[in-house]
Amino acid sequence: MKYIVYNQEGKETEAVLLPKDIFEVKMNPDLVHQVVSSQMANRRKTLAHAKDRSEVSGGGRKPWRQKGTGRARHGSIRSPLWKGGGVTFGPTKERVFKKKINKKAKKQALFMVLSAKAKSNSILILDLDFKQIPTKTKQMAEFLKKFPLKGSALIALPKKDENFIRVTKNIPQIETLEARNLNALDMLSFKHLILPKESIKIIKETWL
Repeated sequence: MKYIVYNQEGKETEAVLLPKDIFEVKMNPDLVHQVVSSQMANRRKTLAHAKDRSEVSGGGRKPWRQKGTGRARHGSIRSPLWKGGGVTFGPTKERVFKKKINKKAKKQALFMVLSAKAKSNSILILDLDFKQIPTKTKQMAEFLKKFPLKGSALIALPKKDENFIRVTKNIPQIETLEARNLNALDMLSFKHLILPKESIKIIKETWL
Protein backbone atom coordinates (compact mmCIF):
# COMPACT_ATOMS: atom_id res chain seq x y z
CA MET A 1 0.00 0.00 0.00
CA LYS A 2 1.37 3.42 -1.00
CA TYR A 3 0.96 6.27 1.43
CA ILE A 4 1.71 9.98 1.02
CA VAL A 5 4.39 11.55 3.24
CA TYR A 6 4.09 15.16 4.43
CA ASN A 7 7.04 17.38 5.32
CA GLN A 8 7.13 19.88 8.20
CA GLU A 9 5.50 22.52 6.03
CA GLY A 10 2.45 20.31 5.51
CA LYS A 11 3.28 19.64 1.84
CA GLU A 12 3.22 16.26 0.11
CA THR A 13 6.77 15.19 -0.68
CA GLU A 14 6.82 11.49 -1.55
CA ALA A 15 4.99 8.19 -1.17
CA VAL A 16 6.16 5.26 0.94
CA LEU A 17 5.23 1.60 0.73
CA LEU A 18 3.67 0.31 3.93
CA PRO A 19 4.41 -3.34 4.88
CA LYS A 20 1.63 -5.60 3.63
CA ASP A 21 1.94 -7.92 6.66
CA ILE A 22 1.01 -5.02 8.98
CA PHE A 23 -1.16 -2.61 7.01
CA GLU A 24 -3.18 -4.99 4.83
CA VAL A 25 -4.57 -7.51 7.33
CA LYS A 26 -8.19 -8.63 7.08
CA MET A 27 -10.38 -7.38 9.93
CA ASN A 28 -11.81 -9.80 12.50
CA PRO A 29 -14.16 -7.73 14.72
CA ASP A 30 -14.57 -10.52 17.30
CA LEU A 31 -10.82 -10.80 17.87
CA VAL A 32 -10.39 -7.03 18.13
CA HIS A 33 -13.27 -6.89 20.62
CA GLN A 34 -11.69 -9.60 22.79
CA VAL A 35 -8.32 -7.84 22.83
CA VAL A 36 -9.77 -4.39 23.52
CA SER A 37 -12.01 -5.77 26.29
CA SER A 38 -9.02 -7.44 27.97
CA GLN A 39 -6.94 -4.26 27.72
CA MET A 40 -9.74 -2.19 29.25
CA ALA A 41 -10.14 -4.74 32.06
CA ASN A 42 -6.39 -4.81 32.73
CA ARG A 43 -6.29 -1.01 33.02
CA ARG A 44 -9.26 -0.90 35.36
CA LYS A 45 -8.50 0.26 38.88
CA THR A 46 -10.42 -1.04 41.87
CA LEU A 47 -11.73 2.04 43.67
CA ALA A 48 -14.94 1.02 45.43
CA HIS A 49 -14.34 -0.60 48.81
CA ALA A 50 -16.88 -1.19 51.58
CA LYS A 51 -15.58 -2.17 55.02
CA ASP A 52 -16.75 -5.46 56.43
CA ARG A 53 -17.24 -6.09 60.16
CA SER A 54 -13.56 -6.85 60.68
CA GLU A 55 -12.52 -3.40 59.34
CA VAL A 56 -14.94 -0.96 60.97
CA SER A 57 -13.92 0.68 64.25
CA GLY A 58 -15.41 -0.06 67.65
CA GLY A 59 -17.22 -3.16 68.86
CA GLY A 60 -14.58 -4.32 71.29
CA ARG A 61 -17.14 -5.24 73.92
CA LYS A 62 -20.63 -6.64 73.99
CA PRO A 63 -23.16 -3.73 73.80
CA TRP A 64 -25.24 -5.13 76.68
CA ARG A 65 -25.56 -8.37 78.59
CA GLN A 66 -27.08 -11.39 76.90
CA LYS A 67 -30.17 -11.76 79.07
CA GLY A 68 -32.42 -9.71 81.23
CA THR A 69 -32.65 -6.45 79.34
CA GLY A 70 -35.65 -7.31 77.19
CA ARG A 71 -33.71 -6.29 74.10
CA ALA A 72 -32.45 -8.49 71.28
CA ARG A 73 -29.10 -10.11 71.93
CA HIS A 74 -26.07 -8.53 70.23
CA GLY A 75 -22.41 -9.34 70.38
CA SER A 76 -20.86 -6.32 68.62
CA ILE A 77 -21.80 -2.94 67.19
CA ARG A 78 -19.72 -3.95 64.17
CA SER A 79 -22.56 -6.22 63.08
CA PRO A 80 -24.08 -5.39 59.64
CA LEU A 81 -27.42 -4.99 61.47
CA TRP A 82 -26.14 -1.85 63.17
CA LYS A 83 -25.83 1.63 61.69
CA GLY A 84 -22.11 2.19 61.16
CA GLY A 85 -21.46 -1.54 61.21
CA GLY A 86 -19.76 -3.61 58.52
CA VAL A 87 -21.27 -4.07 55.07
CA THR A 88 -22.34 -7.50 53.89
CA PHE A 89 -21.25 -8.50 50.38
CA GLY A 90 -20.07 -4.97 49.51
CA PRO A 91 -17.47 -4.18 46.82
CA THR A 92 -13.89 -4.70 47.97
CA LYS A 93 -10.41 -3.78 46.72
CA GLU A 94 -9.56 -7.47 46.48
CA ARG A 95 -11.58 -7.84 43.26
CA VAL A 96 -9.50 -8.81 40.21
CA PHE A 97 -10.64 -7.63 36.78
CA LYS A 98 -7.61 -8.74 34.78
CA LYS A 99 -8.14 -10.84 31.67
CA LYS A 100 -5.41 -12.84 30.00
CA ILE A 101 -4.93 -12.46 26.26
CA ASN A 102 -2.39 -14.25 24.09
CA LYS A 103 0.49 -12.24 22.62
CA LYS A 104 -0.31 -13.55 19.15
CA ALA A 105 -3.93 -12.37 19.41
CA LYS A 106 -2.83 -8.98 20.71
CA LYS A 107 -0.39 -8.56 17.81
CA GLN A 108 -2.99 -9.64 15.24
CA ALA A 109 -5.55 -7.17 16.64
CA LEU A 110 -2.94 -4.41 16.43
CA PHE A 111 -2.32 -5.18 12.75
CA MET A 112 -6.06 -5.28 12.05
CA VAL A 113 -6.61 -1.83 13.57
CA LEU A 114 -3.57 -0.41 11.73
CA SER A 115 -4.96 -1.87 8.48
CA ALA A 116 -8.38 -0.36 9.15
CA LYS A 117 -6.79 3.03 9.84
CA ALA A 118 -4.77 2.82 6.63
CA LYS A 119 -7.81 1.77 4.58
CA SER A 120 -9.86 4.71 5.88
CA ASN A 121 -7.01 7.19 5.27
CA SER A 122 -6.76 7.91 8.98
CA ILE A 123 -2.97 7.53 9.09
CA LEU A 124 -0.74 10.56 8.58
CA ILE A 125 2.92 9.90 7.80
CA LEU A 126 5.31 12.79 8.50
CA ASP A 127 8.93 13.42 7.61
CA LEU A 128 9.98 15.19 10.81
CA ASP A 129 13.22 16.68 12.02
CA PHE A 130 12.75 16.48 15.77
CA LYS A 131 15.45 19.13 16.31
CA GLN A 132 13.23 21.67 14.55
CA ILE A 133 10.02 20.81 16.39
CA PRO A 134 8.35 23.80 18.16
CA THR A 135 9.26 24.18 21.83
CA LYS A 136 6.03 25.90 22.91
CA THR A 137 2.55 24.35 23.16
CA LYS A 138 0.93 27.22 21.23
CA GLN A 139 3.49 26.85 18.42
CA MET A 140 2.93 23.09 18.31
CA ALA A 141 -0.84 23.58 18.04
CA GLU A 142 -0.27 25.88 15.04
CA PHE A 143 2.22 23.39 13.58
CA LEU A 144 -0.34 20.57 13.66
CA LYS A 145 -2.87 22.74 11.82
CA LYS A 146 -0.70 22.42 8.70
CA PHE A 147 -1.78 18.82 8.29
CA PRO A 148 -5.17 17.38 7.21
CA LEU A 149 -6.39 16.49 10.69
CA LYS A 150 -10.07 16.48 11.59
CA GLY A 151 -10.55 15.31 15.14
CA SER A 152 -8.37 13.57 17.71
CA ALA A 153 -4.94 12.13 16.93
CA LEU A 154 -2.48 9.71 18.49
CA ILE A 155 1.19 10.42 17.70
CA ALA A 156 3.43 7.33 17.68
CA LEU A 157 6.99 8.50 18.35
CA PRO A 158 9.96 6.39 17.20
CA LYS A 159 11.54 6.93 20.62
CA LYS A 160 10.82 8.86 23.79
CA ASP A 161 11.20 12.60 23.20
CA GLU A 162 10.66 14.68 26.35
CA ASN A 163 10.35 17.98 24.46
CA PHE A 164 7.74 16.61 22.04
CA ILE A 165 5.72 15.06 24.88
CA ARG A 166 5.86 18.30 26.89
CA VAL A 167 4.66 20.58 24.09
CA THR A 168 1.79 18.28 23.07
CA LYS A 169 0.39 17.15 26.44
CA ASN A 170 -1.82 20.24 26.88
CA ILE A 171 -3.22 20.22 23.34
CA PRO A 172 -6.81 18.90 23.41
CA GLN A 173 -7.43 15.55 21.68
CA ILE A 174 -3.71 14.96 21.06
CA GLU A 175 -1.78 12.16 22.79
CA THR A 176 1.71 10.76 22.31
CA LEU A 177 2.92 7.18 22.60
CA GLU A 178 6.10 5.34 21.67
CA ALA A 179 5.64 3.27 18.51
CA ARG A 180 6.85 0.12 20.30
CA ASN A 181 3.93 0.51 22.75
CA LEU A 182 1.17 0.82 20.15
CA ASN A 183 -1.96 -1.18 20.93
CA ALA A 184 -5.48 -1.65 19.58
CA LEU A 185 -7.26 0.14 22.45
CA ASP A 186 -5.27 3.39 22.23
CA MET A 187 -5.54 3.55 18.45
CA LEU A 188 -9.30 3.01 18.49
CA SER A 189 -9.62 5.84 21.02
CA PHE A 190 -8.41 8.37 18.44
CA LYS A 191 -9.59 9.19 14.92
CA HIS A 192 -6.13 9.68 13.40
CA LEU A 193 -2.75 8.01 13.84
CA ILE A 194 0.29 10.19 13.16
CA LEU A 195 3.42 8.24 12.25
CA PRO A 196 6.82 9.86 11.76
CA LYS A 197 8.64 7.89 9.02
CA GLU A 198 11.04 6.35 11.57
CA SER A 199 8.11 4.90 13.52
CA ILE A 200 7.20 2.54 10.65
CA LYS A 201 10.63 0.92 10.99
CA ILE A 202 10.16 0.61 14.78
CA ILE A 203 6.75 -1.07 14.30
CA LYS A 204 8.27 -3.58 11.87
CA GLU A 205 11.20 -4.34 14.20
CA THR A 206 8.96 -4.68 17.25
CA TRP A 207 6.10 -6.76 15.88
CA LEU A 208 7.37 -8.72 12.88
